[in-house]
Amino acid sequence: MCARVAVICNQPDTVRYDAQGEAIAVTSVMECVHAVTDALHELSHAVVLISILPPVSNIRDKLIALDIDLIFNLFEGFDDSPETEALLPEIAEELGIPYTGCPPLSLRLALDKANAKAMMKAAGIRTSDFQVLNPSNISQFRLRYPCIVKPLAEDASHGLSEASVVYNETGLIRQVELMCSAYGKDALVEEFIEGREFNATGMGNTDPIVLPISEIVYNLPEHLPRLLTFAAKWEPDSAYFLGTTPICPALITASQKKQIQQIVVRVFKLFGCRGYARIDLRMDANGRVNVIEVNPNPDITPGNGTARHAATLGLSYTEFVSRIVQLALEPENDYHPANALRRQADRDDDSARYARVPAS
Repeated sequence: MCARVAVICNQPDTVRYDAQGEAIAVTSVMECVHAVTDALHELSHAVVLISILPPVSNIRDKLIALDIDLIFNLFEGFDDSPETEALLPEIAEELGIPYTGCPPLSLRLALDKANAKAMMKAAGIRTSDFQVLNPSNISQFRLRYPCIVKPLAEDASHGLSEASVVYNETGLIRQVELMCSAYGKDALVEEFIEGREFNATGMGNTDPIVLPISEIVYNLPEHLPRLLTFAAKWEPDSAYFLGTTPICPALITASQKKQIQQIVVRVFKLFGCRGYARIDLRMDANGRVNVIEVNPNPDITPGNGTARHAATLGLSYTEFVSRIVQLALEPENDYHPANALRRQADRDDDSARYARVPAS
């Protein structure tokens, strides 16, 4: 089927991240946009590329003006409001336009990392102990060092550096104050798991498959903590970039592979993901797999993360994009427009069920 496809992204605006020297993570989205557009052309789809700037009304106005069969959703939210990521699929549903990737509720649930961890703990999925802290409540800290301090609602490794892992109160106060001043009023503080790090992609609608698992192998100077920092992703001359290598497929036993696959499917379903989502994990000293983070609609730039998983499976990039399109257009996809009435009822139920869980 040759479809009329709108590839939609947010127009890069680096103002929010300039002060932290992290603008490259915002502008790099265009590499993914161009790769997807080229793949869709190769598949003989008619393609229009649309980038959106605030205000929110621009999203609705642009969608209403389009005559399309599908939205290829690469919208990551407006740069000063990460929570707006869910607005494009939400408005697309209201207008009856199919779209690729995860539904609005999945995006909202995963963006709030503390609430996501609380959901997983409630479902019996292992994840590290955590607290939501800011300068006014930091005296309530009760975790065990070392800890890692992160922005509460960011992706692309924003805010992560060698200083993110803290070993004492001085480091904790420093990083919590930094995260709160740069990225929002609260910081997420987690007990740091030192162990092997993996990521895997679930792909599908009602019955996802798990693409080949990747391991992040660290070969860093002894004084640097093993974590995927902003530099590891975006700064080619840094020690972190040079000392961080993805290996796909991961060199793991059959039982380890099965354990990770089962967790990925459970998390994918728990968050109501559709299309594709990447799950990041760490194995602790006892061989138990812990979920670090849930990433609905992860980066699919060629050579990175989820695209690497698909390539290891044997899919060309164009075949990978084709599969994403097919999943979005499947009638059995719960978020196909044909299921609009039931979907609205489900959304009302889920919104009540997943109201903010008090941080532990």
